[in-house]
Amino acid sequence: MTAHSSTFASAQHARNDQLLSQARYLGREVTSEVLPLQLDIAAVESLTDDQAATLQAVEIDAARIAIQSLASLATIGELDHLGGGLDLIPALNLSLAVSDYRKIEYTIENAHCSIGYYGLLAAHGFVDRKDVIQGFRRGLDIAGHVSWLPGGTQLNGGRLGVMIPVAVGQALGKRGMLGDGCWVITHCGDAGWISGQALNGFNAADLHGAPCTFVMHRNGIQLSGSNRQIMDKDPRPIIASLGIEILEIETVNDVQALYAAYREAYALAGKGRPSMIYPTGRTGVALSQFAADHGIEQETQAFAARHGVPFDTPVWIPGSLMSYRDIEPMLECIFLVNQLPGGAGHHDGHMKGRQEEEVLGNPMMSFSDRHQAVLEALRRAPVRTVTTLARPEPGSENLPLDDPDLKDVALPEPGKAVSPRAGVQAGYALVAKKYPRQTFIVSCDLDPSTKLDKAKALVDDQHRFELSIEEQVATMVADGLAMATHEPQLNVFSTFSAFFEGIAREGLELWRYQRNLNGVNEGLNVTLHMSHVGACTGRDHFSGWSLDWVTLALGYLPYLHRFYAPADARAAFLAVKDLAAHYGGHLIGIPRDNLPVLAGADGSPLWNPGDAWEAVTPYRTHEGAKKAILALGAPAYLAGEAAEELTAAGDPTDALVVNGLPLPGGQIGRWAEQYPGGLVTIEDGLIGCDRSGLRGFAGLVAGNLHGTGVPFGAVGIVDPRIAPSEGHLEVWEHFGITKAALVEAVRGL
Repeated sequence: MTAHSSTFASAQHARNDQLLSQARYLGREVTSEVLPLQLDIAAVESLTDDQAATLQAVEIDAARIAIQSLASLATIGELDHLGGGLDLIPALNLSLAVSDYRKIEYTIENAHCSIGYYGLLAAHGFVDRKDVIQGFRRGLDIAGHVSWLPGGTQLNGGRLGVMIPVAVGQALGKRGMLGDGCWVITHCGDAGWISGQALNGFNAADLHGAPCTFVMHRNGIQLSGSNRQIMDKDPRPIIASLGIEILEIETVNDVQALYAAYREAYALAGKGRPSMIYPTGRTGVALSQFAADHGIEQETQAFAARHGVPFDTPVWIPGSLMSYRDIEPMLECIFLVNQLPGGAGHHDGHMKGRQEEEVLGNPMMSFSDRHQAVLEALRRAPVRTVTTLARPEPGSENLPLDDPDLKDVALPEPGKAVSPRAGVQAGYALVAKKYPRQTFIVSCDLDPSTKLDKAKALVDDQHRFELSIEEQVATMVADGLAMATHEPQLNVFSTFSAFFEGIAREGLELWRYQRNLNGVNEGLNVTLHMSHVGACTGRDHFSGWSLDWVTLALGYLPYLHRFYAPADARAAFLAVKDLAAHYGGHLIGIPRDNLPVLAGADGSPLWNPGDAWEAVTPYRTHEGAKKAILALGAPAYLAGEAAEELTAAGDPTDALVVNGLPLPGGQIGRWAEQYPGGLVTIEDGLIGCDRSGLRGFAGLVAGNLHGTGVPFGAVGIVDPRIAPSEGHLEVWEHFGITKAALVEAVRGL
C-alpha cells in the first residue's frame, strides 16, 4: 500500500472511531432499565382489561414519539415511512411484551417502518426518547431502517422479504441449541411476502418445522399505490400452500384478540407448526360507524364531505391501518384502498408542512384518563432490567479441535493426487462428531459432492436442514442460525461456488447491514462453503465454472474473519479446523478435481493435522532468491515446479503458498523488500485485462506493490468467454495457467 493509501485508510478508521465514540448504545454490554411490561406467553391465557389498557397506553406513547421524531426530521426537509411505522406499533408492542431475548425474539421484515420500532423502544425505556426524536436518521444509533438497539432485534432489515428466511434460521437454531419453548415472531408487510426469498423462507419453515410466526400487516398499500393497483393477490392461499397455517383475526388493533392469536401461534410453534397471523379487516362497514368506533366522527365527516363522499358509505377497513392514529393520513389510506376520492398512500409518510401540536392533540393520539392511570402505575412499578451482550469478537474461540481429537485423522500422503474435498470431508466430520449439538448444516442436495455428507450424518434432524435447490434462501437460513444464540456454533452452508457468485449471493449481502454492539459490521458466525471453485470443475464446461470467486471473496473481506483458498486436501483440513475454532464469518473455496498433495523439499507433507493454520506457507525456498511466485489455491503445485526449473537455470526463485486472506499486516510490503527482483501471482480465477482492470488476488498484490518499483506479473484467467469442455489440465492450458507460463512470467520481470 502506498503512503497515500495508508494515510487515506487511517483517516477513514479515525472517522469510524469518531462515530463510535459518539454512539450511546454500542459497547460490549448494555444494561437497560425498562417498563416492567412483560407477558409470559406460556402462562398468561388471556389479557385482563388492565393489561390491555396498559399495552394501548404504551402504544399511544410510541405513536406520539414517532410523530415528534418526524416533526423534528421535517425541520431539515426530510421525511420517512411514517405511515408504515405507525401501522407497525400495535402488534410489535405485543411482540416486545412477550420477548425474553433468549428463547423468544422478534424481527421485522418490512424494516423501512423503523420509526414505529424506535418509538416503541423509547416508550418501553430501552432508549432515550430524545435520542429517537432528535436523532432518527441522523446518526449511528437510530438508523433509517431497522437496526439493532437494546430491546430490539438482532436482524437488521434492508431488502424486503429477506428477513423471513433469516428469522426461520434463527428459530431453527434456537430450538437446536435451547430446546423447547423457542419462538421467533416476524412482522411482515403487503409487499415483501411475495419475494422469492420470502416464499422460499415459508417453504423452509414448513419443511423443517420452524417454531416461528409471521404477523402480516395487511393494510392494503404498497410503495406507490394500493395492492389493487400494484399486485392484487390474496397472500393466504399462496402462503398456506407452502405449509404455513393461517390464523385469521379481524384486526391487529384489538389487542386482546391479537394476544389470543399469539397464544395459538405459540402453541403451534411448540408442535413444529409455523403460522401466520392474518388480519382480514372488516367489509361493509359504514364510514360513520368506523368514525364512531374511534371517536373521530367530526374529523371523518369533514374529510368525507371535502371529497364528496357520503358519510354512510360502506367501506373495507383493513385489519392493519396505515398511518394508524394519525387521522387525516389514516383516512386517506382507507379511501385509497376503497377507491374513493381523496385517497392517498402514505408509504413515505411525513410531517412536512404539518403542525405537530395539532396531530398530537387529535383524539386517537391522546391518552384517556384510563390510559393515563395505567401508564403512570406502570412507570411507578419496579423497573425490569435487561442486559444485552455483544456477540463474540471475530476470531474468538468457537469450536476448537485439540490434539486428542486429531489422533485418528488419516489424510492423503504426498505422491497422491486427490481432491481437496477429501480434507473438507474429514474436517467437518470431526467437528460434528465432537460438537453435534452446536453443529448446523444447511444443504441444497449437493452434500455428497461438496463432502458435507459425513458431518451431516453425525447430527440429528434439528441440526441438518435440506433445502433442495433453494441456494439463495439457504444462505440466509444459515445466517439466521448464527443469530440463534451467542454460544459457539458451526453454521455451514455448502454449494457450488458458481451459485454463490449468482443466486446465493444474498446471504453474503446480509453481512453488509448487520451490526453488533461494537458498532461494526463484523460478519456473522457462519461459514459459506464455496465448492468447485475456478475452472477446476470437471467437464461441466462454462455453466459450472466459478471464475470470479476470488474477487467475490475480496468484496466481502471487510466482513469476514477469514477467507480460505486451500491448495490440497491437507490444507483443506486445516482450513476447516481453523474456521470451526474461530468465531466469525468465513468463506472457504474448494477445488473439485484431483490435485497433488504438496510436500516440502524433504518429501514430507507440507501440512499435518496438528499444525496451526497460517496465511502463507513457504513451499520452495532457494538461497539468493530475489524473485518469488505467490500461489493461491489449486495451481500451487505449478508454482513449486516453476520455481525449481527457474532455480536450476540460474534464476533462484521462491514459491510461496497463500492459504487465504487477509494477509498479515504489511506482508506484501515485506515481500517487496525481500524480493526486489519481482513477484508473480498465479490463481485459478479471473484476473482481468487492460479493458476490465486487474482483479482477484493479482489485483490485491499489484495494488499493494504500487509505488514500490518492484516488478509484477500475473497468471490467471484473462478472457473468460470461451474454453474447451475438457479436464482441468486442458482447460488450464487453454487459459495459460501452466508451469511454462509461470516460468515465462518470472523471466519477463
